[in-house]
This record gives sequence, structure tokens and C-alpha cells, in this order.
Amino acid sequence: MNRLASIQKIRARLRSGGYSIGSWMQIPHPSVAEIMGNAGYDWVAVDMEHGAVAVHQLPDLFRALELGNTLPMARIAHGQPKDCKQALDAGAGGIIVPMIESAEQLISVRDACRWPPAGKRGVGFSRANLFGKHFEEYREEAQAPLLVAMIEHHRAVDHLEAILDVDGLDAILIGPYDLSASMGLTAQFDHPDFSATLEKIRTLAAAKAIPAGVHVVAPSPEQLQQRLGEGYRFLAYSIDAVMLNSVVLLASIEKP
Repeated sequence: MNRLASIQKIRARLRSGGYSIGSWMQIPHPSVAEIMGNAGYDWVAVDMEHGAVAVHQLPDLFRALELGNTLPMARIAHGQPKDCKQALDAGAGGIIVPMIESAEQLISVRDACRWPPAGKRGVGFSRANLFGKHFEEYREEAQAPLLVAMIEHHRAVDHLEAILDVDGLDAILIGPYDLSASMGLTAQFDHPDFSATLEKIRTLAAAKAIPAGVHVVAPSPEQLQQRLGEGYRFLAYSIDAVMLNSVVLLASIEKP
């Protein structure tokens, strides 16, 4: 696939007021990636925060996603330069950063994702540029891979306006479990205080023209449509493992 073209397509759609739907991968198997890569998502993020995914597995997972013309992304474990470099050098077209709580933190991650002059990421041959064969073509992509900040703590909401002003931010993505937990309301998604916080995030993001997103954890088309109707524009739809767990078990079927 043309990774840069996919990045530009997603970015242009978001900037024009459209939406982008992707998903998560936690099971580090290329066949799972191939299935998800052919499912029609714009992007699939390999979960290196909660998934048991090793760096050496990323190239095969990314290749399998690319077979279906789906942009591979990575949710890194931390916003450290090492995490950013390894995922991007393996061929991720963008980074989803967990637990962003300040503009300064996001700026540091952004710079760690970009080659100079736009950032501070080390320049070199890697799978992302086919080990030098496409070095020149990769220069443009390396200046600005997709950057998504996860809003997962009430402190992030307190500093959200400054976070949204960071140049190069493509979207924010609400992590509902962590955000609710930080408010002492773990998984109480119907609580009025949590609902009010979501509305505050959406309102501030809309005012700054930054797409806001949320993770629709259950594989429910109805919930996905509801979130789109609420104005979310960068959505993660379920997770590979959750989809498997949602299958009716044979043990639950009454025997004759």
C-alpha cells in the first residue's frame, strides 16, 4: 500500500469535517491482522500498551494489515522516544499516545515521532523505508506521521485547551475506562458527571477544530452510529479479542 497516501487521505477527511473509523489489535498474529486489514477499516492500531505485542512482531503485523490497504498504526506503551521510533521504523503510519495530560508532554512525543527538521527522531534505514530503498520517498512521511492523543485522565481535561493547540495533533481519542477511573467512576459511563465530561471534551475539541474520538468497546453497530451522531469523528471500533469473546459459546447452547 501507499502509506503516505493513506495518511494524507485520513488527514484530509478529518480536516474537511469527515470521520475515520479504525480498530484495535491485541492478538499478535498475522492472520488476525490480515482479517482485520480486509474488514474495511481506515486504520488498525496494534496495541502495545495492553496487548502482549513485541517490537519484532510489528513488521509482520503491519504487512498483513497493509494487504487490505488498511493503515497500520500503533498505540505505544509510553510516550518515550524509544517507543515512537521503534513503532514508526517498523512501518506504523501513525502513533496513538496514551495518557496525555499536558501540551508539553504531547509536544515531546510529537518531536520524537518526526525526523528533522520537523522533529528529533533519529534518521536511518528501517522497514518503514524498505531499509533505504525508499529513503527519499519516506522523507515526507517522516516529517508528520499521524498523531493521536488519548485523553484518559481528568487532569488532561483540565489542560485540554492547551493540548488541542499543539501543532501537528490530528485527533484526540477518549479512553472511557481510564477517564472514568480517574474520576472515581470506573466504567460508570451513564453517570451524569462522566457524561458532562464527555460533552466538555467534545465542545472544546469542536471549538479548536480538532476531531474528537472515543473507543466503542463493544462490537455494536448501534453504539457506533450513536457516537457518530453525537459528533465523534475519530472512532476506534472494538478490539479483536472482544469481538471473539462476543461470539456465542457452544457451551451456552441448550443441548437436546
